[in-house]
Amino acid sequence: MLDLVRLKVLAAVSLHGSVTEAAHELGYAQPSVSHHLRRLEAEVGVQLTQRVGRGIRLTPAGVLLAQRAVEILGRVESAEDEVASIAGLRSGRVRVAGFQSVLSTVVAQAAATLHASSPGIELSLADLHPEVALQALREGTIDVAVIFRYDDSVPDDVHVRHLFDDPMHLVSREAGQTLADHKDSPWIAGCERCRQELLSACHAVGFTPRIAYTSDDPLVEQSLVAAGLGVTTIPGLSLKTHRVPGVETSELADFRRRVYVATYGEPPQPPATKAFVDAVVEAASLL
Repeated sequence: MLDLVRLKVLAAVSLHGSVTEAAHELGYAQPSVSHHLRRLEAEVGVQLTQRVGRGIRLTPAGVLLAQRAVEILGRVESAEDEVASIAGLRSGRVRVAGFQSVLSTVVAQAAATLHASSPGIELSLADLHPEVALQALREGTIDVAVIFRYDDSVPDDVHVRHLFDDPMHLVSREAGQTLADHKDSPWIAGCERCRQELLSACHAVGFTPRIAYTSDDPLVEQSLVAAGLGVTTIPGLSLKTHRVPGVETSELADFRRRVYVATYGEPPQPPATKAFVDAVVEAASLL
């Protein structure tokens, strides 16, 4: 059976790419880290690390085992918290990731509700893209992910609950506009990963948008529109948190994103996680 301490050492070496830095993070002496790595290699029967100049790097087998180590250690930590909560040893904790506009609205309200009702629960929040948040959820480094999808597909390896639909809006300098009205306009769009839904929506009405400016910040996008440099689309939730003078918005039919709260595995969830999910559902119902 693999030793958890040695897996923790391997994960730290993978993160830092250095035995010295891993030893510093773990509070171990450097020879102790090297000893654990040698013992782990003996346990698995393959070479996990190799020297490169004065540094160290993982072999392909080491990379694979380090990835699994992160998942295993995250699950063990979550299990410890779950048992402690059930046993009443402490009120528990919940680690949450979400995207910017939901963190500043729905999640912030849920956090306030949770703090008022259960002040002993330790809550941590992280701003992560939905795909990154889902991976962290699978690895056990977070307990709850608030994500969005532009279609009805959801991952089948996590438990999701639909919160609300967030309509997309065309942002321009004139009210009552449609996408087709701006087939010849310059466009402001997100990064390559974030603009695919905009491209699909424009293609559906017969044109390919000319992307003149790139930004994932809704405040920057609106400011560029207000300056007359182009048009863009922004989710309604983002407009609730950032609204720049000098722009007009028009809700777009059949273009929206669906927002979900996701947890790992089927219910019942640990008490702290369930309390936070309930608070998120309540906050979303008030939008």
